[in-house]
Amino acid sequence: MPPISQSTHYQRLREELLGEPRTWLVTGVAGFIGSNLLQELLALGQRVIGLDDFSTGYQTNLDEVLDGDVGGAFQLIEGDIRDVDACRAACDGVDYVLHQAALASVPRSIDDPLTNTRVNVDGFLNVLAAARDAGVKRVVYASSSAVYGDATEVPQSEDRVGRVLSPYAAAKKTNELYADVFQRTYGLQSVGLRYFNVFGRRQDPDGAYAAVIPRWVSNLLNGEPCDIYGDGETSRDFIYVANAVQANLLAATVHEDATGGAYNIACGQETSLNELFRMIRLGLTGYQPSVAQQEPVYDGFRPGDIRRSVADIAKARNGLGYEPVVSVAEGLGEALEWYAMRARTMAPSMERVQSIAV
Repeated sequence: MPPISQSTHYQRLREELLGEPRTWLVTGVAGFIGSNLLQELLALGQRVIGLDDFSTGYQTNLDEVLDGDVGGAFQLIEGDIRDVDACRAACDGVDYVLHQAALASVPRSIDDPLTNTRVNVDGFLNVLAAARDAGVKRVVYASSSAVYGDATEVPQSEDRVGRVLSPYAAAKKTNELYADVFQRTYGLQSVGLRYFNVFGRRQDPDGAYAAVIPRWVSNLLNGEPCDIYGDGETSRDFIYVANAVQANLLAATVHEDATGGAYNIACGQETSLNELFRMIRLGLTGYQPSVAQQEPVYDGFRPGDIRRSVADIAKARNGLGYEPVVSVAEGLGEALEWYAMRARTMAPSMERVQSIAV
């Protein structure tokens, strides 16, 4: 696959980082976005500290990154962000924190609001306090489009939010409040990134709370039904992970005048679930022709879901120099190739397991 193009602004930043390496902490480094951040930072010759408790991240994600042609230096600290001492150890000597560790699921937060709050609020506060005490230059943290709640005006812009619809959304909104307070009270610079629907390689297709794209890919390849909640015209703003990685590095290094707030990180493009299903099915036919015959199964609307979600990304463009250079279609092509390769490599091992069981 040819190299993915970069925005001119981001190209300049990459050249700057190659010439002047810094030290970065990535929390949730073994997760989906965290491991993609690690891959980019090491490719740029940076020094990276990773913090993860492997509750939702995987060693295989790290192995895939580290088995490649990487530069830089990496140190893993196995620890939980609910442990303030682990956060302090991880922040020691760090220039920038990229905080990705979270239990990132609306349904999970509805099922278990207490754990959601302990990880997503208390853990975030631990990271902020540890960064403040260590003299970290800036914290960039993962917020979410979930903070828009029941706001009906689209596209969603940063200054218009509604009532949140889940404990997960409440936690992310609380994160933004705490980050603002820490900047005004203690001088700890921060930037919040309101991710919309990020997808790409190493996004987990397994488990009850898997995101829609990897779950549908897995189901289609295994001949299992794909559930669509509602009538399929619910829409989301899907963003390929390379765009989210770009946004993190830009936010960490942008002029301090752009700090102290939150930015939408998305493509600014609305895609319905029906359209998304057709795109995935079509893309997978080249790897497994039988998927062309599969149809989705429609179910009732889920509690806590919003009907339409598409971002106004003007603030990120103007404030961070962010530009989503990878479209949904291009990103899906890369992601589907990765999932298909993953499925092929896992199949022989599954056959061996079944043979042993027999």
